[in-house]
Amino acid sequence: MPTERFTFTGHDGGQLAARLDLPDGPVGAVALMAHCFTCGKDIAAARRIAARLAAMGIAVLRFDFTGLGHSEGEFANTSFTSNVTDLTAAAGALADRGLAPQILIGHSLGGAAVLRAAGGIDSVKAVVTIGAPFDPGHVTHNFDDALDHIARDGSAEVTLGGRKLRIGQAFVEDVEAQRLAPAIAGLDRALLILHAPRDEIVGIDNATQIFAAARHPKSFVTLDDADHLVTRPEDAEYAAEVIGAWVTRYVEITRPAPPIGAPEGVTRVSEIDRAGFAQDVIAGGIHHAVADEPAAYGGTNLGMTPYQFLAAALGACTSMTLRMYARRKNWPLAHVSVDVTHDRMHAQDASSTSERIDRFHRRISLTGPLDAAQRARLMEIADRCPVHRTLEAGAVVETELVDTVAEPV
Repeated sequence: MPTERFTFTGHDGGQLAARLDLPDGPVGAVALMAHCFTCGKDIAAARRIAARLAAMGIAVLRFDFTGLGHSEGEFANTSFTSNVTDLTAAAGALADRGLAPQILIGHSLGGAAVLRAAGGIDSVKAVVTIGAPFDPGHVTHNFDDALDHIARDGSAEVTLGGRKLRIGQAFVEDVEAQRLAPAIAGLDRALLILHAPRDEIVGIDNATQIFAAARHPKSFVTLDDADHLVTRPEDAEYAAEVIGAWVTRYVEITRPAPPIGAPEGVTRVSEIDRAGFAQDVIAGGIHHAVADEPAAYGGTNLGMTPYQFLAAALGACTSMTLRMYARRKNWPLAHVSVDVTHDRMHAQDASSTSERIDRFHRRISLTGPLDAAQRARLMEIADRCPVHRTLEAGAVVETELVDTVAEPV
C-alpha cells in the first residue's frame, strides 16, 4: 500500500501533517479520517482501517489536528470548532487534488467532528463514527480535576493517554456548548455507528442517542469487548471489515478493468502488519478475505492459512462442478457439501521415502433422492473439477520483480 506525505493549511494558517494511503492501482473512491481526542493519525485502529480500505481501492487521508503529532500550531489554542474547520480544510485540499472525499470516518471526538462537518462537504455520501460522543462536552471528563485550574488561569497542563497537553478555556467552553442533535438529524447521508458496549471512556448510551437522532439509512454495530481506542488487532480488523462491507452499499467504488489475459482480474495480497503474517487478499478489486497463520506459528489467526485457501479452492470448485453437472442432467441433487483436509505425507515410492508430498482429502456429501448410478457418476465428475486437475497436473508459476517503492516515512 503506497503512502504519500500530504500537507494542507489548517484553520490558523499552520501546516497540518497527513498521510494519504493509496490503492495499488486506480483510486476508486476517497475517505477522510478524523482521529480521537489528543490521539493522532497513526494509532493502530486508523492504520488498520486505512489499509483495509486502500486494499479495496479506496484512498484514505488521515491527518493530525492542529497542535498534535507532526502538525503545526498550539493545541492549547484549538477547540472543537477549529477541529471541524481543519476537517473541512482537509476535504478541500483533497478536492483540489481531484480526490473529493465520499466517506468520512471519525473516532471518538473525531466522530463528533465528522457528524458536524459532513453537512458542509457536498461530496460526502457516507459517514462512520467509532466510539463517538453524542455530547462533545463529554471529553472534559478526561480532565475533570483540571477544570477549576483552567477556569482560573485560562489553561492548564493535563496528562491524557500518557502525554502532557495544555488545554485552554476556549476549548472547554466551545466543546461544552456544542449540540450535535440538529446536525445528526439533518445529516442526509448514510450513517454507520460503531461502538463498544464496554467502552469506559465514552459510554454506549452515546451511540444510542446518535442512532435515535439520525434518520435512515443508519446502522449500529457493536464492537463487543473492544476498548475505546480499539487497540487489539482483532478488534481493529473487525471494525475495518464492517466498514469495508458497509460502505460499498452507499458509495460506488470504481473498479479497474481486468488486465488482458486475466479475465478474473488480479488477486492482490498485501501485508496488514509486518510484525506478524496477516495479509489482505483482494480478488478482482471486489472480494476481500484475510490470510494469516495461527498464533502458535507466530500469526494472529485473523484469517485462513494459505493451505486452507487452497483447500477452499478445491472444495468450492468440486461443489460447483457437481452442481453444474447435476443441473445439466436435471438430477435431483438437493445439496452439496465438501470437507477438505490437507496434510503432508511420505511419498509411496520406495525410492523417494525421504520426500514428502501434499495430500488433500475430500469428503463429499450429496443430499437428495439420487440413485446409486447417479451418485457414482457424480463422484467421477468430482475428479474433473478444474482445480483438482490443476493440483494433479501441476502449474507453471511465473514471477517478476516490479519497481520497488521506497518505504514511506
